Amino acid sequence: MSPAVPEVAQQLIATSGLDAVSWQMVVMWGLAVVLLYLAIARKFEPLLLLPIAFGMLVTNLPLTGLMEPGDGLLWRFYEYGVRSEVIPPLIFLGLGALTDFGPMLSQPRLIFLGAGAQVGVFITFFAAHAMGFSISEAATIGIIGGADGPTTIFLASKLAPHLLGTVAVAAYSYMALVPVIQPPIMRLMTTDAERKIRMTPGRKVHPLEKIVFPVAGAVVLILLVPPSAPLMAMFMLGNLFRESKVVERLTNASQNELMNIVTIFLGLSVGATMSAANFLQPKVIFVFFLGLAAFGVSTASGILIAKGMNLVSKHKINPLLGAAGVSAVPMSARVVHKVAAEADKRNYLLMYAMGPNIAGVLGTLIAAGAFVSLCGG
Repeated sequence: MSPAVPEVAQQLIATSGLDAVSWQMVVMWGLAVVLLYLAIARKFEPLLLLPIAFGMLVTNLPLTGLMEPGDGLLWRFYEYGVRSEVIPPLIFLGLGALTDFGPMLSQPRLIFLGAGAQVGVFITFFAAHAMGFSISEAATIGIIGGADGPTTIFLASKLAPHLLGTVAVAAYSYMALVPVIQPPIMRLMTTDAERKIRMTPGRKVHPLEKIVFPVAGAVVLILLVPPSAPLMAMFMLGNLFRESKVVERLTNASQNELMNIVTIFLGLSVGATMSAANFLQPKVIFVFFLGLAAFGVSTASGILIAKGMNLVSKHKINPLLGAAGVSAVPMSARVVHKVAAEADKRNYLLMYAMGPNIAGVLGTLIAAGAFVSLCGG
């Protein structure tokens, strides 16, 4: 064998990524595989968790330059899509086109349950700040309690980009675990008799109301919290597409093709921020625990608000509906219906639960806007 052959082999190895592999990268590969397993085998929010996991895997391969500022492919997705506030609002355009405000408009009092569920967001914000996180980091961690992935990503990209991947994975993990996390809290905080309360049917919503609401809602809410405009405006525009009934092509595109395309770019971009340097830090563990606490407190506070309303309300509210105030649409509404059906199989709460569920989306958007104003993002 020619002496040059070993030298060529050594040169090939030296120019490959093999020599640059570190134990931190190997750990991140393992975490990426776990997320891929959860997305594929367990179907935990697969539409976003799968591209996040793959982006996380490839960004932790050495010498790829995928996140090289200016030139890296995934850096461009992140910089021009997420950091430039393009992709999250487009996600909300699709969400708006998928949303029916009817259940909320038919019983406006249920809006308070969506607002009440945001208590966990602010309690966790103060707790995280007391633990040593900066105000911007604390706000980013607190918003996990709203269980709204796109809003969490939007806020993190503005206030704490180094936590983007961590809080995104936490938010989507808790959204996927709604059927596991919420029911024990719901059963603990309600009696069997309360779970059997049947709701009074709401009024019929006129089609014109559904057209006026996204227009008036956008004006009022953006005037109150201007930093919420990027997400709020697109959310309401998507809903106006849906309810106007005159732009079916735009509605379908928003719900399907556009939503799918931006979800791919969003997932890869978020996963690409999860380098070993950003993720393997002690504070990451606290982020996951604080996010879980935020989600739990949001669930509990929504139930307590419902109980409080029953003290002064002629028509009783099933307190389980308060748990639907988090923004995990429609998962938390389905869980509310399931827990109620355990106590009374004929108690159909799904459509009622969609009211606070949708109100929770608006509440989380407003909370995010308030945090941006507070932190000067």
